[in-house]
Amino acid sequence: MTNTNSRVFNFSAGPAVLPEVVLEQIQSEMLSLPGVGSSVLEISHRSKDFDEILNDATSRIADLTNLPDTHEVLFLQGGSALQNVMMPMNFLTEKSQTADVIVTGAWGKKTAAEVSRFGNLNIAWDGNDSSYNKVPKQDELQLTPNAAYCHLTSNETIQGVKYWDLPETGDVPLLVDKSSDLFSEPIDIEKYGLIYACAQKNAGIAGVNVLILKKELLDRCDDRLPSYLDYSKHSKAGSRFNTPPTFAIYVTGLVCKWLQEEKGGLASISQFNQDKASLLYNEIDQSNGFYSGHAAKDDRSIMNVVFTLKTEDLETQFLTEATQAGLTTLKGHRSLGGIRASIYNAMPIEGVESLAQFMADFARKNG
Repeated sequence: MTNTNSRVFNFSAGPAVLPEVVLEQIQSEMLSLPGVGSSVLEISHRSKDFDEILNDATSRIADLTNLPDTHEVLFLQGGSALQNVMMPMNFLTEKSQTADVIVTGAWGKKTAAEVSRFGNLNIAWDGNDSSYNKVPKQDELQLTPNAAYCHLTSNETIQGVKYWDLPETGDVPLLVDKSSDLFSEPIDIEKYGLIYACAQKNAGIAGVNVLILKKELLDRCDDRLPSYLDYSKHSKAGSRFNTPPTFAIYVTGLVCKWLQEEKGGLASISQFNQDKASLLYNEIDQSNGFYSGHAAKDDRSIMNVVFTLKTEDLETQFLTEATQAGLTTLKGHRSLGGIRASIYNAMPIEGVESLAQFMADFARKNG
């Protein structure tokens, strides 16, 4: 832990940094929501007061994403781990059906691992041979004609790899884990059968999973499913099949409000994110090999910048000195090592500028 009472620049991959104005509003409303007289932590999920919170979060998501009538927003629990089970359980209606999974990193591997319990798994592409440092081209995919669905992870937080151009899957629904890049850029919802995102990376706090689901897929759900694992049950109940994560939904609504009113929407935040990422990638590219980026240049994430130094000792020194400088949680995932700077929407430009300057100074002193 750092010995400080002031806020550091937190580069955690999740739970991650939140906008300060959101934290301040949470703080100011914690004891009593305006006009309610109770904390958001205390009100009933069936109350009119929570109706307003739920409807506000839903409508803000719809506005940010230009949600078409063909899709709806749901709030579920259980994170990606539960979605990895619910997707094949709901959409593989017969054991003979096949799901295609494009494996671009650690989270894609976890998704693939659950499919065979419910139907046939086809790995349409696996980046293991390249250490998951890129995404496939369209002609590299081995897709199944008439598959039940195709799944991919749009941004792999561990490897720092981003799917910039969605693959063509024809009439096969595209199901996408957007946990770490939802709301980071404009999105054409009509291209997706299902989007799911654990909010704690870029859209709120841990405890809620934001789903945007194509309504016609609900026709595949039926009474063969356990009630809680049936998307249609959650849809009919308006995200209140059971007690939802009320506080987490409240925070997601505030984050969306910040994106709308403070950041100017998704096109504006996208440019902001690209500008931030460029600062770090420029330091990597200009370091003459002192820093080595993990992802191929065309497939670099602008949410998670992953790189290594020449030796593990240098990486340890880098992390120690960075923490002392107020730049925290930069250690790479245990499965990959190295350095990982997660610079989600809420990371201010000052934090990225400070890290870029630190990288330049560290390379000059130790190169």
